[in-house]
Order: sequence, then structure tokens, then C-alpha cells
Amino acid sequence: MTDVVDSDELLRRIQRARSWAGREEQTWKARGEELRTGDPDGARDAELRGRTYEAVRKALDEIVTPGVHDADG
Repeated sequence: MTDVVDSDELLRRIQRARSWAGREEQTWKARGEELRTGDPDGARDAELRGRTYEAVRKALDEIVTPGVHDADG
């Protein structure tokens, strides 16, 4: 990455990434619910992916609004 960006552009990029991670989180968690009865292994995989995107979203949330989120959540 050789482009120099200002803080506003960096914040916009982080916010886009946070929104994307949130959408992916919802998609995978919903997929896990759909697969729960018919494909338990697929449901576990989807749930894991949903939790992974949740962790990414929470980390980006903390960057955008530091200190607002509880330490355990």
C-alpha cells in the first residue's frame, strides 16, 4: 500500500470494513441457524465463521469509538 491517506479517509475505510464484517456476521449466523437440524457440521462451521466476523466487527468498533464497549462483551 503506497497511497498516503488522511485520517478522514482512514476512518471511512475502517467504517466500511466494520459494516462489511457486520453483514458477514449476520449472514453466517443466519446460515448456521438454517443448517442446525439438517447439517450439524455445517451449522458449527457457519457459527464459527459468524463468531469470527463478530470479533473483527467488535475490534473495528473499538477503533472507531474507543472505550464505549464493555471489556467482557
